[in-house]
Amino acid sequence: MPDDHRGPDDHREPDDYREPDDYRVVLTKEAPRMSIPRGGGQMRINLDWRSSETVPVDLDLCCLWELTDGSRGCVQALGDKFRVPKDGADPVIMLDRDERRGGSGGENMIVDMAQVHLIRRILVFAHIFDGVPNWAAAGAVTTVFPVSGPPIEVMLDDANPRARVCAVFMLHRVGEELGIRREMRYFSRGHRGMDAAYQWGLTYRAGRKTYH
Repeated sequence: MPDDHRGPDDHREPDDYREPDDYRVVLTKEAPRMSIPRGGGQMRINLDWRSSETVPVDLDLCCLWELTDGSRGCVQALGDKFRVPKDGADPVIMLDRDERRGGSGGENMIVDMAQVHLIRRILVFAHIFDGVPNWAAAGAVTTVFPVSGPPIEVMLDDANPRARVCAVFMLHRVGEELGIRREMRYFSRGHRGMDAAYQWGLTYRAGRKTYH
């Protein structure tokens, strides 16, 4: 007969142990990075925030991307750049919609983990498209939902009130997996300032959104 007795110092988890539903990892200044478990399927990135009639804020979830073939670009609602590649049935990165208000689920970006081998780096950033640049009032948070493993959160804190763009985190290839690193850098010079800081080398011009 096996001995099922567990003493006071035996902290083994039972076979049916599950993490609580609200279990998640928060990237901080002290612990800014981790690896994302490998696996096919879609990884979802969510940006959610608060907005009100007194302090209206229209945040956009965006990213700068670079693939292993050297191609680079930006995914964002501004300019209607919702996916990469622009055409084809299987986008590597796709933005699902443009949410003009916070508090209703926010905006989501999908990364196809089956195509990780095509990705060199992805810089996920938030852009205040409309409204006073009041990051503190927006209370924004990004959450990464890997194919497996707990959600990963990065809070948009330590705000710069003069900045309309915040580089939140970087996804980068680590062997055959993706690593994630908290950035949390605000840029008063917007897209151009961020591009220069990360040496992306894109050219920017005025754009607009198409509302459906």
